[in-house]
Amino acid sequence: MAKFDDHPTVRRWREQSANTRSTGTVTLNIDSLRTLCLDLGADDVGFVEIDRPAIVAQHSDILGAFPPTKTLISFVCRMNREDVRTPARSIANLEFHANYDHANEVARNIVKALAQIGVRAMNPASAFPMEMDRFPGKVWVVSHKPVAVAAGLGHMGIHRNVIHPKFGNFIALGTVLIDREVTEYNYPIEYNPCIECKLCVVACPVGAIGTDGSFGFSACYTHNYREFMSGFTDWTETIVESKNVKDYRQKVSASESASMWQSLSFKANYKAAYCIAACPAGEDVIGSFLTDRKAFVQDVIKPLQDKPETIYVIPGSDAETYVAKRFPHKKVKLVSSGIRPQSIQGFVFGLPLLFQQQQSKGLNAIYHFTFTGAESRCVTVVIRDLTLQVQDGHIGKANLSVTADSQTWLGFLAKERNIVWALVRRKIRVRGSLKLLQAFGKCFPA
Repeated sequence: MAKFDDHPTVRRWREQSANTRSTGTVTLNIDSLRTLCLDLGADDVGFVEIDRPAIVAQHSDILGAFPPTKTLISFVCRMNREDVRTPARSIANLEFHANYDHANEVARNIVKALAQIGVRAMNPASAFPMEMDRFPGKVWVVSHKPVAVAAGLGHMGIHRNVIHPKFGNFIALGTVLIDREVTEYNYPIEYNPCIECKLCVVACPVGAIGTDGSFGFSACYTHNYREFMSGFTDWTETIVESKNVKDYRQKVSASESASMWQSLSFKANYKAAYCIAACPAGEDVIGSFLTDRKAFVQDVIKPLQDKPETIYVIPGSDAETYVAKRFPHKKVKLVSSGIRPQSIQGFVFGLPLLFQQQQSKGLNAIYHFTFTGAESRCVTVVIRDLTLQVQDGHIGKANLSVTADSQTWLGFLAKERNIVWALVRRKIRVRGSLKLLQAFGKCFPA
């Protein structure tokens, strides 16, 4: 033991720490910390305590990744907005990826600088990589948007992007977790920079953004993220199901195969993100819109609307109907969502995300689901007036009751189990009109 105590590294650490142990945990000065972050490349920064109610839902993930977290540093990095506005996807995607890389580097340098003064810190990814072992559930460590809002860096617009009061939505978000408190914290700004011009609504090629503030996650995800996650799964299954080369070529064009190769060899390509391109909000951005709104629409919105391109939609979805009506010059391609829940929890979590509002028109019903077997759970789903409500337990009088073995139900959703077989074997039991079950399925096309 004497040799260990005499080791130069051990002796040096004990000498240095003896001077700081008596002072306890040091609270970091907000002004100094802010200056550090800006000097290292952030364009704006805010600070949120871990106990803030606005981020309480993220506690388990944040503390699971970095248990000593006491403060979240939220920062933004500006994008070159003309690069994002162009219909040329190569230019827009290069800007997205370059800025995400920059945000990750900024976060990494903040962590490195703090480590030099004895502050423990961690920087979850600004974009990729993700925790894909959790897919298709929550595959990220920190939800940067609510943290940025809590830190006073802007508010969510109707397009579900954070709009910074100065830089607009042309930003990448980053978060750093630290083990210290700071002398002062930031809070949400008093107004929403979103001017509700609805240009994001008219620019979206799949109608994901409703004029009433609703958001069709499934439509956005299926098209914009075609070469990410579930879209990639759908593509690989298309290969497996193809009888031969000719059959594959009839299902997937040469340009689509090349685009998937590009995503694999470089980085995945966003198919749209037109909502960001169209947004004129923010002090640095709004000038051209206010000066000549007609010219702004002609220069920024029309090229996106008029662009001939392939739009990926799920058969029977609201997006399929919307594209055919609103953008008849764009090619519609029917694809699978690729999303297959791996658990009943995943099924319930996905219902609000996959719900097709317009497909539910005329439906007014209460559904009771009882799952048994490997995963037991009772759920009530109410579809009424183009809205969806999901609650735990059985609430109200059901118009249709479904009792299902959990693994059989998941197999049915994955199209690995036949519903008729499941009904005959009583693995799935239905009380009520089967037409209501068909109507339910119509609201969640795969």
